[in-house]
Amino acid sequence: MENQTKIRRYEFDWLRVLAFSLLIFYHTGMYFVEWEWHIKNPEISDAIEWPILFLSQWRMSLIFLVSGAGVYFALGYRSGGTFAKDRLKRILLPLVAGMLLVVPPQVYFERVAQGYSGGYFSFYPSIFELEPYPKGNFSWHHLWYLAYIFTYSLVLLPLLLFLRRATIGEKSIRAWVILILPALWLSGGGVLLNERFPGTNALIDDWANHFLYVTIFLLGFVLMKLPELQAKVRRIRWYSLAAALLTVTLLYVKYWMPDDVELAGAELDLYFIIKQSNRWFWLMTILGFAMQHLNIRSKYLATANEMVYPFYILHQTVIVTLGFYLRNADWSIGSKFTFMSLATFLICFVLIRYVIMPVSWLRPLFGLKSESKPVALSAPSNIPDAVSS
Repeated sequence: MENQTKIRRYEFDWLRVLAFSLLIFYHTGMYFVEWEWHIKNPEISDAIEWPILFLSQWRMSLIFLVSGAGVYFALGYRSGGTFAKDRLKRILLPLVAGMLLVVPPQVYFERVAQGYSGGYFSFYPSIFELEPYPKGNFSWHHLWYLAYIFTYSLVLLPLLLFLRRATIGEKSIRAWVILILPALWLSGGGVLLNERFPGTNALIDDWANHFLYVTIFLLGFVLMKLPELQAKVRRIRWYSLAAALLTVTLLYVKYWMPDDVELAGAELDLYFIIKQSNRWFWLMTILGFAMQHLNIRSKYLATANEMVYPFYILHQTVIVTLGFYLRNADWSIGSKFTFMSLATFLICFVLIRYVIMPVSWLRPLFGLKSESKPVALSAPSNIPDAVSS
């Protein structure tokens, strides 16, 4: 493949930073809600549950959408072979390193909270027993995204290369089709798969999530090929917002706020239709407003883009560690949430800026290029395009 001029779409850099920054607040919030998580605060908060429900609708889907866009641009100046080799170095290596170095402390603190009395170094060899979590201690925990995007990037590579070269007519695609047709497609998948295949993040048996994330990944890829389609996404952004607000209101009022909702049959199917449609409407809203307003350069953006990948790798371990030591502290929920969020950001920032980034052999383990160079505003992101994170 011939090299092409590298294109910089700053709105996707902003979305990348936004999506992964939200993970700090999302995973801190998981410490305080009633849903199962690795470490829990003794006191649960209904107030935190409402925004967590909202974010859970679209946060990971946005990441896969941006990933698809990033891969489209990457394949414009890389051959398929070069792209595949880069995925090994920039995604698989951080995943393996994370499973060996970053994730085990999370599992250890969870086991201690469950009654394990040994020290960390006596616990650590148990991860090599390869008994998958939760029965065992071998896990990728929050790094599941790297396993998924690595797999999608390589398995779908022939299709991606074909789509990159193919001619696709876009003038006949009406704006409403962009909003409605993917929503219907995702809704159909939700109805057929979500009940049969609950999400596991275990890769091998996660068919409902694969249908969702592969679809959104490919839509992000194809959308970048069609400039007129992007213009239509910008034009309908207010309609997208109206549809998103309508469907999320239905979700809260009809399904999430009542305590006695029991879903089965047609009512469960309707829930999946509203939920999946709402997901797509928010993605189109966020993308439309971002393309309209965020394609701007900033002296801080390139540095944030470089740091966000190791932030993603580290953040949950920091949150779990803080949560373990604060779980019996006599603080209000608001105080704990604020402290944990700010402390997670500051700890990750210090570790990345002053430990990981200056050390050349540490950088590849956290998804950074091995050479440490000043970040230029016009340079491509140091985050792998398929990771988009």
